[in-house]
Amino acid sequence: MDEIVTERSEGILRIELNRPEKKNALTSAMYAKLADIFNEAGRDDSVRVVLWHGAGDAFSAGNDIQDFLKNPPGAGESPQARLMNALADFGKPIVAAVRGAAVGSGTTVLLHCDFVYAGESTRFQMPFINLAVVPEFGSSYAVPAAIGHIRAAELILLGSAFDARRAAELGLVTQVVLDENLLPVATETARKLAAKPAGALQASKRLLKRSFREQVKAAMQAENEAFSVHVRSEEAKEALTAFVEKRPPDFTKTRKPPAAA
Repeated sequence: MDEIVTERSEGILRIELNRPEKKNALTSAMYAKLADIFNEAGRDDSVRVVLWHGAGDAFSAGNDIQDFLKNPPGAGESPQARLMNALADFGKPIVAAVRGAAVGSGTTVLLHCDFVYAGESTRFQMPFINLAVVPEFGSSYAVPAAIGHIRAAELILLGSAFDARRAAELGLVTQVVLDENLLPVATETARKLAAKPAGALQASKRLLKRSFREQVKAAMQAENEAFSVHVRSEEAKEALTAFVEKRPPDFTKTRKPPAAA
């Protein structure tokens, strides 16, 4: 079974994360394939809009922890970094349809989308602190830029979960809809966008995201460097082991990693 399914129709490239039995958790191979898909779609004039969603009852539970433990990303080129750069550089509209779990990168990838429709069942979370690592996908810049430091601290420093209504209040989603209406509503927006003049549409997105792209790419570089240190720390080893063993972590005896230069 393909873990990522694509379909083209009327200028729309539909991307479906297809590991419903794992709540569409992302492996290194899936990050790499998604990067290739977005890079190729950016060069393909027949693709005007991307529609992105998950199979089953979740968008994405974030990193597949077992795969992540085997293949932790480094500071340089990695499948995760490739997707980050592909999304930051993507010049066409991205419409996301999200429901159920949207955890970790399942939330932060949405910061690079232009429209995010959330089903009422959606539960967002950026639990990086709980795993003794740091934010990624440029979220350390994009979240406070969108909602302010105080609210961003609640979501990132506490790693608090929040529902679709709270996401709408914070301005992180376009609209909250009934789960059963989610894909039709997102598809209708994708169709409207596909009918717009492609040159003007892409130029408008570039203008809207001009300063965002510069800042978010700088944030991603800094995050990747910090992430590569913290993911190999005693704190992260304890956090990830506790997660796998389904027990509370104990950070009282772990040494913190050195501060980044």
